Amino acid sequence: MVMSRCSDDHSLVEACRAGRTEAFGILVERYQRRLYPTVLRLVGSAEDAEDILQDAFVRAFEKLDQFQGDSSFYTWVYRIAVNLALSGHRRRRVRVLRLGRRGTAARGTHALDESADADPSTPLERAERERIVAAALNRLGAEHRAVVILKDFDGRRYEEISEILQIPVGTVRSRLHRARCELRERLRVLVDEQQPVRQELSFLPEAGPPTPSSAADVPGRHEAKPALALFPRRRLT
Repeated sequence: MVMSRCSDDHSLVEACRAGRTEAFGILVERYQRRLYPTVLRLVGSAEDAEDILQDAFVRAFEKLDQFQGDSSFYTWVYRIAVNLALSGHRRRRVRVLRLGRRGTAARGTHALDESADADPSTPLERAERERIVAAALNRLGAEHRAVVILKDFDGRRYEEISEILQIPVGTVRSRLHRARCELRERLRVLVDEQQPVRQELSFLPEAGPPTPSSAADVPGRHEAKPALALFPRRRLT
């Protein structure tokens, strides 16, 4: 089989299982940038986020025989990364996954790749908005920060969050309600009269009773979009 960056995930997983480890390098390249913002929001540290993301892919590689294909490969490695972040996982010495010429999952600090996400019209305003929202998010407790990131930033369904966090759906809803209220209040205090940032508060639904009757709680009705990219995407390889 000829592998390329256009190969589907299933083909790449099967190729890796057959001993062609460079196929996993394509999967790393495909999803590391997408996973990085979630992990960074959860841990609040670029260095820790890189360590956790690195180890998440190492673990996925080592446990590839356990991937049954019931979910997408991205969803599977997403759960691994989130669980590592939530468990407070830290490593001084990071294992490096060597995957041949196509790619590695090596840790390191690299120049930001902002070519695709650059907004030349208001870079300073956007940077200030990101700083304020990140500060408010980091002040939330770990349990509240996790649910608001998974739901309002990543658009995960309640059932998915329940499975990832291993808590009942009802607990997800109640934590999310409290997290949204707290985050809104912290943002209001932080932004003061800064109108550009106030406009971005719209990504959080208005706080109301955490009941299934609200539009935000009806499965399929509310798929929260990540309206704020808190941090620029970074290239880790």
